[in-house]
Order: sequence, then C-alpha cells, then structure tokens
Amino acid sequence: MEVILKTDIKGLGYKNDLVDVKPGYGRNYLIPQGFALLATSSNKKILQENIKQAAHKAEKIKTEAEAVAAKLESITLEIKAKIGDSGKIFGKVTTLQLSDALAEKSIDIDRKKISINQPVTTSGEYEAEIDLHREVKTNVKFVVVAE
Repeated sequence: MEVILKTDIKGLGYKNDLVDVKPGYGRNYLIPQGFALLATSSNKKILQENIKQAAHKAEKIKTEAEAVAAKLESITLEIKAKIGDSGKIFGKVTTLQLSDALAEKSIDIDRKKISINQPVTTSGEYEAEIDLHREVKTNVKFVVVAE
C-alpha cells in the first residue's frame, strides 16, 4: 500500500515522501492518526505541485540546518548526573537532558530528533546523533560528570 507522509516518522520517512507500508499499518494507524494520505493519482499530483512550490523554501531550511550542524560539531555538552561509588549512573541520560543542555546554549532542538546510540551507564564522553534535516545529520559530543 502506498501512502504519502504528512509528517516525519522515525524509521519510515520524511514529510511528503511516498512510501510503501503494509495495508494494516496504513489503514489502521497512519491514515486515521493523520500521519499519511492514501497515494491516489490526484494526491500524487497535489504532492508534486506542493514540492515545486516549496523547493526554494526547502533550500533555505537546509542551509540553516547545515549552519546549526557546524555549530553543534564544535561544542561539547556537560550533562550532570548522580553517580555512585562504583562510577555507575543512577538512572540514565535521556534525550530530554541533551535537549535542555542545548537550549542553555541557545540551540533549540526537539528531543525527538536526538538519538543516543550507545547506553550511557558510567561517567565519561559519549556521542548523540541529531537529525536536523532529511539530508543533514550530525553528532554532538557530551560528557557525563558527577553532580
């Protein structure tokens, strides 16, 4: 079943992508939740027209994302966590903490666009991947220190 995505869905695609999904997933989840449209010929034509009109606007957004990516590569965030005697963290470092730390540095990034690929269990230096744009992804370094 082909659908046109109306929003970015992690692991599936980005807004205005034409993707193949299983019929049940499309019919029972994506379309009722408003995340996708059925890819009929008329909806495909509307999609092509929308893409033409938004082409130069998308280029501006991509340029801004690249500027933010360059800024992110040069900084290292400091995340404070409660650490026990053995050096292990109580709880875990979340994307919300990374998003808040970036907000303190005047960089506003939604926590849903941040992913931590390795488990953060001890103090030390780690990396998180940030998806700024469909073509712009970057890594940000963060250090976990005792509170």
